[in-house]
Formats: sequence, structure tokens, C-alpha cells
Amino acid sequence: MPPFPCSDWEESENTRSGKGRPRRMPELPEVEVARRAIEEHCVGKRIVQCSVADDPKVIDGVTPSDLESALVGKTIVAALRKGKNLWLRLDSPPFPTFQFGMAGAIYIKGVTLTKYKRSAVSDADEWPSTYSKVLLKLDDGLELSFTDKRRFARVRLLEDPKSVAPISELGPDALLGLMPIDAFMASLSKKKIAIKALLLDQSYISGIGNWIADEVLYQAKIHPNQIASSLSRESCKALHNCIKEVIEKALEVGADSSQFSQDWIFHSREKKPGNAFVAGKKIEFITVGGRTSAYVPELQKLTANQLEEASYKKSAKTRSIKNVDKEESTSEKEESNKISKKTKDPKRQAKKTGETKNTSSSGKGKTQKQDESALGSLKKRKESNQAETRQKKAKK
Repeated sequence: MPPFPCSDWEESENTRSGKGRPRRMPELPEVEVARRAIEEHCVGKRIVQCSVADDPKVIDGVTPSDLESALVGKTIVAALRKGKNLWLRLDSPPFPTFQFGMAGAIYIKGVTLTKYKRSAVSDADEWPSTYSKVLLKLDDGLELSFTDKRRFARVRLLEDPKSVAPISELGPDALLGLMPIDAFMASLSKKKIAIKALLLDQSYISGIGNWIADEVLYQAKIHPNQIASSLSRESCKALHNCIKEVIEKALEVGADSSQFSQDWIFHSREKKPGNAFVAGKKIEFITVGGRTSAYVPELQKLTANQLEEASYKKSAKTRSIKNVDKEESTSEKEESNKISKKTKDPKRQAKKTGETKNTSSSGKGKTQKQDESALGSLKKRKESNQAETRQKKAKK
């Protein structure tokens, strides 16, 4: 059962400390590869059987039985995509939509295309996988499965997927609807926000996630914290070209990351700080738009004329971008909470509690001394003011 991948590696919340590996979630190339596979092998075929997992977290807003009833007997007319969302157009509505989350993946049984690389399920697993959420059997015997090992994906049944969230909230697709260069430059000139955060904003451009944003900024030699409106005309053109080139090159190799060009920063993003290099140049990691960002300081420098930089830093702590990789950041938060619950140790917690108490006691002592010192200073100032007042009265 050859796969159509959605992530080649995953991460824990300890990635940057080296305890986990970075999670590459499905971005535009991975979802587009899945769409093309369905388009090639499933369009024009009728669904004769459907099996849906009893998983209300993934199967969103519809019961398994209702989803099964809605799909059986329908013919797949097209596979469509916008950003990181995919849906099947059937010969009549409603249509199933797939939001891939952290580890969603499409599998087609019996289709051998070696350029597609599996990650969520191993070759030894039975068919269908235990992680299958929707299994479709077609009239020619072909079978299609949507799997999700981590349960952050969402499957919905919608009358018109493009008219409702999340698809209705997406900006132009980075592959199919990228703005012409002049419109792109005009748009950037109005955005007083870090360029990395803007690229992750799915309402601005849809389909770009963390690894693509890092890659295009590296190749365009733009610092991830550079304010979009301060980019030069040359930088805007370079960024526009790199967005197209990175996505197109990823698609040429079927989104198989092992085939990505070796001079991409992509291959070193998962390494520990201090040990990450690309083309002999050191990679550093910062947080931009709430996401860990890899960049090369030697090549990606903030421009000297970035006047907005100071005001940006002042407000960065409270800035919240509504649609910045909402699906990814939510998945990361839930994943961190899940791992945290699993790794709780009562003894460690008791030890931490003891340390907290000691720290608290020490803190109280310090606070008391600080208060006494402050009162002493206040008393001295008061006495000084009174003496000065007496002197003035005496002169009069």
C-alpha cells in the first residue's frame, strides 16, 4: 500500500534541546501530492463501500454512519485542494473534506509509485491500517484510505467546502494563486509585521508552513524578523521567485524530503543549536510568529534602514496573528499537553514542589528585605524634604 506522504519526521516539545526530532507537518507539497494521486487513480470511479472510524475528534460534525451513507454510491469527479486542505468533489453534494493536521496521510492500495514516501504507517502494517479514519472501496477494486496516527486531522462532510471555514478563510494558494509580482510588492509594502509571521498567515497566503517559510527566506537571503514593509524591491522579487521555486521543486520529487536539494536549509533544521550548518555556514534558531525559525545570520541580515524594528520588538510579545498556521500551532499545543501528562512523575513533582517551597521561602525573605530597604529610603526622603521646608521658612 504505497503512501502519499504528509510528514517525514516528527518532534516532541524538546526538539531544540535535542531530545526530539522536528515535526514536519503536511504543507502544500505534501497535500498536493495526495491530491494528484487521487486525481490520477480514483477520479471517475464509484464508491461501493465506505468504512469510517468511530473517532469524533477526527470525524468532525458528522456521525460515522451518516458519512458512510453520504459517500456510498457516489462517483469521484475531482480531487481539489486549497492550502493544506483537500476535498473530493462527488457527482452530487455533500463532499468529504480532509484537513491533514499533524500526520494525516492518503494511501492507495495497490498503487506503486516509489517516489512517494510513507511516514505514518509502516510496510508491515495490515491493510487497512489501524490508524485509518476513512476507507473507500471503489468499483474497480481500488481502495483509498485516509489515516491519522496522531488524531489532529479533521474529516468533515460539507455541501460547499469553499464557502465555510477553514477553507473560506484562506488567502490565495501559494501554488495556484500566488499574486503577480507587482501586486505582491504592493501588498508587502503595507504589512508592518515580521515577514516570517506573514508567510505563515494562512489568510494572507495559504499552504506555506514552517519549513517552506524558512526555506524561501534562506534562499532569498531575508531575515525572518525583517518587517515586510521594509523589504527592498529586489528582496520582494527574490522572495516571490523562491516561493514558486521551492514548492515546484518539492513537487518534482513527490514531496519526498530525502530528494530535496542538499543545499537546502531544510536538511539541517532538526539539528541542535551549535551543530547546525548549511553550505558551511552556521544556522541559528529564533522564535518568530510563535514558531521556531532556522536562519543563517551570515546571509540573512536585518537591513540597517528598518525603522520599524524597535516598535515591532516592543509589541511582539503581545502580537497574535489570527491565522498563522492555526492548525499546526493547535496541534503542537495539544501534543505538548499530551506528552506532559504522559511524563508526569509523582516523585519528580514532589521534588519540584519542595524546590518551589524553598524558592518561595527564599523569595519571601528577599521581598521582606526589599520592603524594609524601600521604607528606609522613603523615610530618609521624607526627613530631607522636611528639613528643606524648615530652611525655606527660616530664610523668609
